[in-house]
Amino acid sequence: MKLTYRPEIDGLRAIAVGAVVLYHSQISIFGEKVFKGGFIGVDIFFVISGYLITSIILKELITTGSFSFKYFYERRIRRILPALLLVMLVSLPFAWMYFIPSSFIDFSKSILYSLGFSSNFYFHYSGQEYGAIDGLLKPFLHTWSLSVEEQFYILFPIILLIIFLHCRKYLIHILIIGLIISLGLAEWSSRNYSSVSFYFLHTRMWELLAGSILAYFEISLGHRSKQKTLNLILPGIGLFLIGHSIIYFDDKMFHPSFYTLSPIIGVSLIIWFSNPGEMITKILSTKLFVGIGLISYSLYLWHFPIFAFARTINFSQGDIFKKILVGIIALIISILSYFLIERPSRNKKNKFKVIFSGIIISISILIIFNYKIIQEKAYKNRFPEILQKNFGGSEKQRALLKNLEGEICDGGDIKRCEFNTSSNKKIYIVGDSHMGAIMFDLKNRVIKKNYQFITSILPACMFFPGFDLVERKSIKTCNNNYFSDLKKYLSKEKNSIIIFGGRLPVYLSNYYFDNQEGGVEGRRFSSKYIPKNKEYDTIQSSFKNEVLKLSKNNKIILIYPIPEVGWDPNEKIWLNRKNKFSKTFNLTEITTSYEVYKNRTKSSFSLLNSIQNDNVYRVYPHKLFCNSALKNRCITHNDKDIFYSDDDHPSYKGAEMINELIMKEIKKIEN
Repeated sequence: MKLTYRPEIDGLRAIAVGAVVLYHSQISIFGEKVFKGGFIGVDIFFVISGYLITSIILKELITTGSFSFKYFYERRIRRILPALLLVMLVSLPFAWMYFIPSSFIDFSKSILYSLGFSSNFYFHYSGQEYGAIDGLLKPFLHTWSLSVEEQFYILFPIILLIIFLHCRKYLIHILIIGLIISLGLAEWSSRNYSSVSFYFLHTRMWELLAGSILAYFEISLGHRSKQKTLNLILPGIGLFLIGHSIIYFDDKMFHPSFYTLSPIIGVSLIIWFSNPGEMITKILSTKLFVGIGLISYSLYLWHFPIFAFARTINFSQGDIFKKILVGIIALIISILSYFLIERPSRNKKNKFKVIFSGIIISISILIIFNYKIIQEKAYKNRFPEILQKNFGGSEKQRALLKNLEGEICDGGDIKRCEFNTSSNKKIYIVGDSHMGAIMFDLKNRVIKKNYQFITSILPACMFFPGFDLVERKSIKTCNNNYFSDLKKYLSKEKNSIIIFGGRLPVYLSNYYFDNQEGGVEGRRFSSKYIPKNKEYDTIQSSFKNEVLKLSKNNKIILIYPIPEVGWDPNEKIWLNRKNKFSKTFNLTEITTSYEVYKNRTKSSFSLLNSIQNDNVYRVYPHKLFCNSALKNRCITHNDKDIFYSDDDHPSYKGAEMINELIMKEIKKIEN
């Protein structure tokens, strides 16, 4: 059954898509990102979807006593798939041109999961944090919300029909109870399992059900609010709640949660209390708002991959005018897409069989092509050999070292892996993923010298006893319990060698790296070390004192900060050279400032230098890369090898170079 058209709903869509686009544009003014809460635009879409879908289903059930699933899903297919498939097809050649294999394979997987309306599961289980800087380079990250909506569209009509036919008088009670349960799950999950809470339907259902409840009351009563005073006041309050959320929310808050009630209530107030004579309704019904609302789906689809590819080629990095230009391009393409693809596909005069045939052909092409990309590892042989060595990134490198049970050695156990256990001479390596990147090659070297090799590696986790690593107030595996167990174990050791290292500048500054030449790794470090007890006030005092205690009976090797890059040299080199690749490299191809490194690591050096004991030995990785081959610059490669697997982790070659320095210190200890 056709619904009465409400132009202010399209106006709400305009606000929603505008908020999302501005959020993804990452525009900053005076160093401060604006529209930090723009991600709530998706939540606005969810309420609108719940309202419209429930209205369609209930009106048809009440009028005819039945519901046509065929007609319902035909409308969904007409609206959703043609434009989505076009965006995917157009994106393929750009991914082929600009993505290195690891990025291309991830891209292809995201397309396949999106086609199955399950990309929310893919991004969750692949560990992708929404809003993280690396997520902005994934062209189809935004399809997680489409997957949530489609999962709702598949399940909700069936559930609603069963309830309507068998216990109709309890329908509103069930909807309200469902909303309360889902909201409770969202609140709890956002504090304990933030990724699950963000990506999954069961914690988003309450937003959709908020719209469903509005639709139920409108249909049951036969009207919306008739209170003139409330109709004049509450839409304005609703718009204020939405605007406040867009401006003041940020991606460090719990979301979705009780906080998210603010924009959801705001949308609900506008939907329920808007009326033709009220000011907010008039504003939302203007041609500008309605026009943007009409193209909102196309704009939502197109803007993210366009932004992602612009970032990949560093077109818009740090330039607000270029970001605006990219946004204008996305808007123009979206308008064309709406008039040439989306609107004709939804026109009932165009036969569904023809449209469906085109959909099947497009899906087949996408499945075959992306399956082959994954199967053939993105045809990596088309890349220069120097790049092929590093494909797979730091995760692949850390996965090289496994214990006898086949477990990767960078887990949360204090003795994750033990090798050559028959030896009485022991070497421990303790630290984060930087140490995880060097441990495979180091293990092979020390075993040749008949050492037992024991790993205590945990990503984003250095040795800070007395502290919990907290992300959005959720305690991670890196916590005082882990440190206490590790400390007790290490304190029993005598005459062993203990290697400590990690990405200390991040933990001390709480900021990721900016090389000040366009290579900006990301925003603030999303986690924070919080004191668990009164033993230590700072992670500096914790690390220093605990290492000094261990140095009384053991030899300590401190690994100083490995120079960060800010770019992934592999991607940067591919983009720079793919059309003009030669057999040799100039050392200046990808370098960073040595002065920036010194400023960045000043507090780290100060801490490590303060740990004074005759049993403490030191390794300086920066001497391999900085102010040596090139004066005042830090190199990332030579003509044969790239020294980094991503923007901060050493590659296998880089690890070999660092381990040479470590072995020299071990030799000093032996002598």
